[in-house]
Amino acid sequence: MWFAATPATVSSRVAGVVDSAPSDPLVLGGLVAAVLVLGLGGWVGLKRLRRTDGEKFLRAIRKNDAVSILLHPNPDPDAMASGMAVAQLCRHAGVDATLQFPGEIRHQENRAFRTVLDLEAEHIETAADLAGDAVVLVDHNTPRGFQGSQGVEPYAVVDHHPGNGTGTAFTDIRTDYGACATIFAEYFDELDASVGNGNGDGVSLPPRTATGMVYGIQSDTNHLTKGCSSAEFSASSYLYPGVNEDLLDRIANPQVPREVLKTKAKAIHEVDVDGPFGVCDLGAIPNVDAIPQAADELMHLEGVSAVVVYGEKDGTIHMSGRSRDDRLHMGEALRTVVADIPMAEAGGHARMGGGQISKDHMEGLGPSKGVSRDQFKQRLFDALAGERQ
Repeated sequence: MWFAATPATVSSRVAGVVDSAPSDPLVLGGLVAAVLVLGLGGWVGLKRLRRTDGEKFLRAIRKNDAVSILLHPNPDPDAMASGMAVAQLCRHAGVDATLQFPGEIRHQENRAFRTVLDLEAEHIETAADLAGDAVVLVDHNTPRGFQGSQGVEPYAVVDHHPGNGTGTAFTDIRTDYGACATIFAEYFDELDASVGNGNGDGVSLPPRTATGMVYGIQSDTNHLTKGCSSAEFSASSYLYPGVNEDLLDRIANPQVPREVLKTKAKAIHEVDVDGPFGVCDLGAIPNVDAIPQAADELMHLEGVSAVVVYGEKDGTIHMSGRSRDDRLHMGEALRTVVADIPMAEAGGHARMGGGQISKDHMEGLGPSKGVSRDQFKQRLFDALAGERQ
């Protein structure tokens, strides 16, 4: 078949055409030219099909002078690690890269990650703050969290969350993966990167980036115990030679603010349990980052297989859910709970989900009738039990 041709097979086919062609020189020349065009064209096409995702991503990046690497609002270690990976590939490609994010970096784990690894990332408030026309989204697939985000058309998207966002030049969304950093680890492997040091003109993966990527994978998979695929274990093994264990330990063991510990204690004391499910309304809270930590803590309760914790700050109710119940998809369950509440959003993976709701809209502002706090809690229990569609 012509599409499977190589330079050697093209040469042999040209010889075959010459042997069997008419003696007219013009006809013979035309036949030889056609064979060369078809054969070499097929060979080039085959090479393109054989390019790895890492090669495709690097080729797409190289077409720009500068890119904005956009993290999701309030970026976590997986998002920041993925941003570091893109920045490293941009350095290899000779492309200026700027890490940017909306929201805040608040969680003590996230702050430790940024500080220990000396991560340079700019805060943005509007689309005009983006550093380049080419925007690369990592760990999310739709721009959000800043003014004008709806009008931003990403150049490239690399993510492991469900969603319909795409890039104009490159898209790689793997919802069966536990972390976005895993995808980038595969890119470096496909590009034959030197892990832990430089290798001349080739792609390198320095210790700081490798350490960040390992911790990003650990953070998003609860230390390789939740929401993993085999790819996370393979990626961790690949990255291990480049890990700086001292940096990894400093990120993994940050000091915890007193308010976070008090919120965890409140969740443990006030959680309502119905069968295998637990729901806790924390009321007004000083630190929203304590909510997912409280949810993680409640998963240690004996007999409980799924929990949802929520609390209010500055007029917004924040939810975080965790599950080890195979009958339950946490992201879908939370989505059903807020489906009829205006200005609410929720979703996530089977084992982990979250969401945000405007308190005013939940109480009746807009076209909905409103939901009381007690009704909302019952909705959550019904969703966990599979009684809401």
